[in-house]
Amino acid sequence: MQPEIKWVANTMPKSADENLPTMSADNVVAARAFHASFPQYDATPLARLDGMAVSLGLGGLFVKDESYRFGLNAFKVLGGSFAMARYIAEETGKDIAEFGFAYLTSDELQKDFGQATFFTATDGNHGRGVAWAANRLGQKAVVRMPKGTAKSRFDNIAKEGAEVSIEELNYDDCVRMAAREAEATERGVIIQDTAWDGYEKIPSWIMQGYGTMAAETVEQLSAWDVERPTHVFVQAGVGSLASAMVGYFANVYADNPPAFVIMEAAAADCLYQGALAADGNPRIVGGDLATIMAGLACGEPNTIGWDILRNHANVFLSCPDWVAVKGMRMLAAPVEGDPQVVSGESGAVGMGAIAAIMQDEAYADLRELLELGADSKVLLFSTEGDTDPERYRDIVWGGDYATV
Repeated sequence: MQPEIKWVANTMPKSADENLPTMSADNVVAARAFHASFPQYDATPLARLDGMAVSLGLGGLFVKDESYRFGLNAFKVLGGSFAMARYIAEETGKDIAEFGFAYLTSDELQKDFGQATFFTATDGNHGRGVAWAANRLGQKAVVRMPKGTAKSRFDNIAKEGAEVSIEELNYDDCVRMAAREAEATERGVIIQDTAWDGYEKIPSWIMQGYGTMAAETVEQLSAWDVERPTHVFVQAGVGSLASAMVGYFANVYADNPPAFVIMEAAAADCLYQGALAADGNPRIVGGDLATIMAGLACGEPNTIGWDILRNHANVFLSCPDWVAVKGMRMLAAPVEGDPQVVSGESGAVGMGAIAAIMQDEAYADLRELLELGADSKVLLFSTEGDTDPERYRDIVWGGDYATV
């Protein structure tokens, strides 16, 4: 018998909401302008799954497909690249509006800035993005990966010229390791998509970089005459992506925001645990954080992100691995007429969750609370493609995790 999705409605006391302006439309416009300067830039597809929506009893179902992002098969490069550019702009006394791909890859940058070493910890996608950006900007990158990391993810980072290692540590301990190394290195900089006391500026820039994905989505929905999504399902590790999406949509649709559903891997459900405690304080989950959703295997919340989520998220879900497996298979073999989406373990959890909520009477109370039905227009984010191709095939083709 498979474990159930656990859920809790957000009843936490609100804070002063001082971090919501991080994801203002103006900040995201700056990030998107920067990304658009890259020759590889193009808006990633928004898959419209009309047949799937009908089969689930929804009015619309849309999946942002980040497997096309810059040829890197995941969204993470949006945050790391923008944060690196903002850091260099600040160090050289320039405005980010002056920065673009041409300048950042020029001899002029080397004269103005020289070379730094950018450190990060990653399950794969964030580190690959940092390594990719550092490689193109003539900078150094050092990447630390947690135990259990797939070789394919290690190899993709190494191909970008970064110094990379797999440590006998979990993700959160790798973050601490990378931060110590950056502090001990001349011109060392930690580029991490989580925040803690005293380390907020760079994580806020990373979140703004993620906003490019949300801004594209608003335009794509508008082109289909969809005024707004009624529900946004977004997955969370440390909560940077989730809070970036929630923060941006809460600003854009301030008068009528969507319902926001935050999904975590059950083995690393720190945000869910904080919402369950309901006192407004974050919680930490330790241990090996064993889950197939490697990109969500993070047990310590981003403090900036936590503040946004406690004020604006509606429901938090703690999802067993079968939820991601279900989503991967549904997106890989869609309803006739719908486009296929190749979505990895951390990317497909939204599809699995919305399907379970709509189809399983065990979640009838949650369905009712969220008012999900024939008028609902649901937005999901497939944040990665088959970044671990062997595991993807084993699950989608071979039937692995059939009973998880």
